[in-house]
Amino acid sequence: MRLLFFVLCLLLVAISASAPPLQPGSYAKSCPNAELIVRDVMKKAMIRKPRSGASVMRLQFHDCFVNVVTGRCCWMILRPCLGRNSLYIIIFASRDAVALSGGPHWEVKLGRKDSLTASQKDSDDITPSPRANASSLIDLFAKFDLSVKDLVSLSGSHSIGNGRCFSVVFRLYNHSGTGCPDPTIEPKFRQKLDKLCPLGGDGNVTGDLDFTPHVFDNQYFKDLVNGRGFLNSDETLFTFPETRGYVRRYSEDESEFFRDFVDGMIMMGDLQSGRPGEIRRNCRVVNDPPPVKVVVRGFQDRKILSR
Repeated sequence: MRLLFFVLCLLLVAISASAPPLQPGSYAKSCPNAELIVRDVMKKAMIRKPRSGASVMRLQFHDCFVNVVTGRCCWMILRPCLGRNSLYIIIFASRDAVALSGGPHWEVKLGRKDSLTASQKDSDDITPSPRANASSLIDLFAKFDLSVKDLVSLSGSHSIGNGRCFSVVFRLYNHSGTGCPDPTIEPKFRQKLDKLCPLGGDGNVTGDLDFTPHVFDNQYFKDLVNGRGFLNSDETLFTFPETRGYVRRYSEDESEFFRDFVDGMIMMGDLQSGRPGEIRRNCRVVNDPPPVKVVVRGFQDRKILSR
């Protein structure tokens, strides 16, 4: 899983900077059951497939069609609440994924609009590699006025979920081009990873990101302190001096981690891109899609995307 993909992609769907400020309870009167519906769908999904919570947290692109869980939420909510935007559904679902996994609960600020476009390039530009080091992560977060503390606390999203072998094999067999394993990996943990992710094996095999992959807690930070971080972008937070102190504090004080994580999530939700948006009638497609040229038997025709 790519580090913090779920929170950084909020930048792509935030409303214009000139719009009214975001605030909790925006739809309390017009769509009072929205949060309950999302919570119910998430609860059922996580019972069927426990990793669904982590998937929602890290795979929330800037439209509902990316994930089947949020896609179902979109339909179930927009059906009785037509005219309400779909983005807040994804944000509700991410918050609930944390809470239903044993983590904190917080009020979600509402009022965002859905994006008019989808850009893979934009996503790639703000998505750190699992090979990233703490220095590059600090620089990335600083571009959005987010602090070192925000970086470390929000990295705690890896308290739940799994990562794929293709994201870790370089640490095991050719760290920094040396042809050797990453020396920061605890030896017994490295043996476990060697067995899970052999050289030349299936890169799509998954491993737990921490020792309690279905519980949102501070075990992730305890594992980093003990050299058991799955991704380089995780373990680097403890090996780098500027971030190490926060990792150690969160490993010792789960309540402090929860407080800072919530603060970071709220700050990320407040970030605004300055791009225009809309409230979609169908959360899978923009309201008035542009015409698309279609070539049939050598002739050009025009077709409007279905809604």
